[in-house]
Amino acid sequence: MVVTDLSSAEMIKYAANAFLATKISFINEVANICDRVGADVTQVAKGIGLDSRIGDKFLQAGIGWGGSCFPKDVSALIHTADDYGYEAQLLKSAVEVNNRQRVIAIEKLQQELKILKGKTVGLLGLTFKPDTDDMRDAPALNLIEQLNRLGARVKAYDPIVSQSGLSHGLSGVIIETNPEMLADGCDALVLVTDWQEFLKLDYNKMAQRMLNPVMIDGRNFLDRATVEKAGFRFVGIGR
Repeated sequence: MVVTDLSSAEMIKYAANAFLATKISFINEVANICDRVGADVTQVAKGIGLDSRIGDKFLQAGIGWGGSCFPKDVSALIHTADDYGYEAQLLKSAVEVNNRQRVIAIEKLQQELKILKGKTVGLLGLTFKPDTDDMRDAPALNLIEQLNRLGARVKAYDPIVSQSGLSHGLSGVIIETNPEMLADGCDALVLVTDWQEFLKLDYNKMAQRMLNPVMIDGRNFLDRATVEKAGFRFVGIGR
């Protein structure tokens, strides 16, 4: 137990979440550089994570953080600093990187499919993290919005959302009840949430049902060799 004054206790809570969010934004920034210089961010993260001063947690590059805690606490710390005459430039940059990272999958889809208008894109996962039904500030919502804006048809499958009826609050997306139906007629799939069950899907069957078997792994979660053996063109983040 750590005993502090009240202001320090509150600051500990905000600073902890702000640090973790910044750590994720950092590795995403590194991933974007890796994409350009030919490095693999998963190897880079493993290498720097061996340094005990850095540690290996929260170094998984992807399409950004969401949920209820990180956005709220980082924003609260930024606004508190503003209220007291200080500009929290590092935290603001972490938010800016995260906002940009959320649409990195769109850029990769455009690289693979060129024009997205009229194409069908399937999202594997909707919630901001696995093992929850929480859609608050989920990156999937940004993807759906941007894909709709670009004229794409959007489908999605999520282990909880597809079965729970929570999909009634979602617009601009067709919710499928299983991964095979999601893949049917798609020009590309985007892994949005790293659900464990997605490691065991029948990607051979899914590839056969697609018009163009492209997999954008937005969490660097899937086994590349397995997915490519099933016939997919595999695209990771910073890989």
